[in-house]
Amino acid sequence: MISITSCYLALLLSSVVFGAPVVDSSGVSSAGTASSSVAVLPSSTASAAASTATVPYISLNPNYPLWGPDDTTTPQAERGTLGASVIGPTDSDTVKQNPDLLAPPTTDAGSVPNAKWPFSLSSNRLQTGGWARQQNVNVMPFAQNLAGVNMRLEAGAIRELHWHKTAEWAYIIQGTTQVTSVNADGQNFVANVGPGDLWYFPPGVPHSLQGTNEDPAGTEFLLVFPTGDFNEDDTFLLTDWMAHVPAEVLAKNFQTDISTFSQVPAKELYIFPSTNPLPPSSAPISPAGTVPSPFTFNFSSVAPTSVNGGTYKIVDSTTFNISTQIAAAEITLAPGAMREMHWHPTQDEWGFFLEGQARVTIFASSGNARTYDYQAGDISYVPATYGHYVENTGNSTLKFLEIFNTDKFEDISLTNWLALIPPALVEAHLGFDEQTIASLPKTKRVITAPQNATTSSSS
Repeated sequence: MISITSCYLALLLSSVVFGAPVVDSSGVSSAGTASSSVAVLPSSTASAAASTATVPYISLNPNYPLWGPDDTTTPQAERGTLGASVIGPTDSDTVKQNPDLLAPPTTDAGSVPNAKWPFSLSSNRLQTGGWARQQNVNVMPFAQNLAGVNMRLEAGAIRELHWHKTAEWAYIIQGTTQVTSVNADGQNFVANVGPGDLWYFPPGVPHSLQGTNEDPAGTEFLLVFPTGDFNEDDTFLLTDWMAHVPAEVLAKNFQTDISTFSQVPAKELYIFPSTNPLPPSSAPISPAGTVPSPFTFNFSSVAPTSVNGGTYKIVDSTTFNISTQIAAAEITLAPGAMREMHWHPTQDEWGFFLEGQARVTIFASSGNARTYDYQAGDISYVPATYGHYVENTGNSTLKFLEIFNTDKFEDISLTNWLALIPPALVEAHLGFDEQTIASLPKTKRVITAPQNATTSSSS
């Protein structure tokens, strides 16, 4: 006797064998549905299977910023038919600097933590001879792996002898700074560093900073530290230490009379005025010699790579050997040009805008994306692997730094990735035609030139 179960299984098998739709060479069944049996795609798109859209196509309507910092109109929380006017109190200056927050592109979605911090919102520490203001996780929680300090020294003023738990990397914004240091082997180093140049001190290595009178205004620079919780107030200062050691111990340590220490400050100096420093050639000669790897790098003399739309140059431990924890790029963009869509595989990007206006969209996966607007003096932050671009939205040159907690600069270019995989894959995902795919650069272009985009009235 044949069981009911056996009959049911036979019926299922017959439906699979005799009722299955015929699959043609395109991989589509006679019933019009995609088959699970997929042929190997050719390397050209000429005979590739046409993609079957499973979701709607993107809108081709532009999503430009709706106003700028100097706009005379009254910004509203409206984009097309979305949103409504603002009828309550608002900070119009802040709104004008951040159009993509009040009226974001329709492509923004989900939630991305705040990725912008202006140094102008940082509390400033004013001293006789200069000042310092910082950004860390206390004001920008998103920035977990790097922090920054903006410091100004008048001509002759000294940022006193000190050291840190972390490395210190610096970029000179204006003027000339004299740096001094001694390493653990007793080798010393003194150098003058000018605009666009760098210095780097490894963790625990003592150093000082002093403005020179080469620029009558002194100097201003950007300091970057490879940890988000860095606090400038936690620096180990020479005068602070001396003030907290009994005088008789100081006398014993320095093998001198206790009266020697009558002029030691009772509290830290931090930044204080002084006279113009002597040239580096006047530094003491150490029996151990000078440091084998210089603590400074003449980045300003490095010729940038010029491309259509801007310039870029990169510095990391392959060129600035001592800088084993910080790598950076200096980039300029012409109006309308763009730092191409890309991401960094393993390291967060801490950005600083030196000139111009920009916008950046951060793609955080899982449908999350947010657009931010930046001006000179602003800090940006993009975690590792997050897709992004930097677009010049102003009428003048955009200049900015990309800085990373790593020994070597790395990025992945979206267009370069698509250019180096089988064309049929690109066509299947994005619907690009063969000519478009063939035009994708097989080497990174880093910067894309301004181009008039073709607009559409589709929604």
